[in-house]
Amino acid sequence: MRLEQVIQETKGLSANDRALLAHWLISSLETQQDEGVDAAWLSLAEQRLDELETGKVQGVSWEEIKGQLKRPS
Repeated sequence: MRLEQVIQETKGLSANDRALLAHWLISSLETQQDEGVDAAWLSLAEQRLDELETGKVQGVSWEEIKGQLKRPS
């Protein structure tokens, strides 16, 4: 099947099916991952959640972040 045919066929899919297909295609490009990566991300996420819950750090709203990005340096 040619790429053009595949693209045309995907236009008939639901939004959810297209999202699933896109996820699968992107995942298929990924190279072999270091076995410790998932554990490291989990540890970092848990650490940051703890920092938020204990008040060590304060969260920032998405609106505030966008505002900071729009300000000239």
